[in-house]
Amino acid sequence: MAEWFFGCAREHGKFTVELIDLKEVNLPLLDEPHHPRLQKYEYEHTRRWSDRIQRTDAFVFVTPEYNYGPSPALLNALDYLYKEWNYKAAGFVSYGGMSGGLRAVQITKQVLTTLKMVPLVEAVAVPFFAKRIENNTFKSDDVLDTSATIMLDELARWNEALTVLRTAV
Repeated sequence: MAEWFFGCAREHGKFTVELIDLKEVNLPLLDEPHHPRLQKYEYEHTRRWSDRIQRTDAFVFVTPEYNYGPSPALLNALDYLYKEWNYKAAGFVSYGGMSGGLRAVQITKQVLTTLKMVPLVEAVAVPFFAKRIENNTFKSDDVLDTSATIMLDELARWNEALTVLRTAV
């Protein structure tokens, strides 16, 4: 799923795209002793995560739904930082069963607004995603491709608008 969307984002052409796999980032359960807004990071894994997020202007979270909510890895990664997330737009590619991951996205949006992020309305939701996996590859269609383009167009607009706020900090 992430590889498919990564290709869509590269083809879109309005962003320099980087794929961040939280499994590879491998953040332990939040272990910093100070609140993230203070940016007094004691651990190297947090400093690396901070640098990576600080240099990124906009995000698309490719996320499954677990038990009607977001993945614990995503919530943990968001909780590690505060200021680094501020004034950045975020889109979603969600997947799951019947809901296509939309319940997870709704909960995650609440977290993002607390981090002063702007979660987009436009999104890509993939219901019954397992039916779209062939030979370990996600198979898209015109509806999903169009949804991805619409979301990326809107992400570019919000990214440009929020640049003023990011540079004022």
